[in-house]
Amino acid sequence: MIPAAIIFDFDGVIADSEVRANRTLAESLTAIGLPTTYEDCLRDYCGHNWQETERRIVARFGQPLPSDFREQHRARARERFAEGFAPVPGAPAFLDTLDARPRAIASSSSPDYIAMSLGRFGLGHHFGAHVYSADGWDRGKPFPDIYLAAAKGLGVDPANCLAIEDSPIGARAAIAAGMTVIGFCGAGHIVDRATHGEMLRRAGVHHVAMTFDEVTAFA
Repeated sequence: MIPAAIIFDFDGVIADSEVRANRTLAESLTAIGLPTTYEDCLRDYCGHNWQETERRIVARFGQPLPSDFREQHRARARERFAEGFAPVPGAPAFLDTLDARPRAIASSSSPDYIAMSLGRFGLGHHFGAHVYSADGWDRGKPFPDIYLAAAKGLGVDPANCLAIEDSPIGARAAIAAGMTVIGFCGAGHIVDRATHGEMLRRAGVHHVAMTFDEVTAFA
């Protein structure tokens, strides 16, 4: 079945940003006295919105974060991302093949960051107003809410949507929404693609794709 709409996660699917994002978070946490590695961040926080990430950090830290933590972290992130980052290889070309097929972004990242990144990549026209962010929501991924909101915004039954996700957290959200899910392993933070693919299969994805060329076969 050809899906009626395609819904994309953003970081690790459209933006090749997870290495920078997780290194920056590790630096920010270490700076406040919570020693954290890049690998810790990928394992514990990747895929979650800020609200859930903060809950997890506070549980590990044993005390509230400093009142200016998110502001300081965002400043550090802006500096790191200003050095330059790119779309995931193959993502722009794949978007060009979709013609008028409905598509959306369903992300845990902030709307401002997504808009900035799409503008930087010249990809904003592919999505228009159909960019959905769970930042600020109490229930982010792995709950299905953000994927259900994206399908509703597109006017498409979730059962007729294909979702593309790189994280098990996000994959579980799209599966819970009733979508067909591709586990994507083509971004720079995924070093061992075979192992990551198996992790996504255990999360319940219907297909695994190592590149956007492989996504095309399912889309």
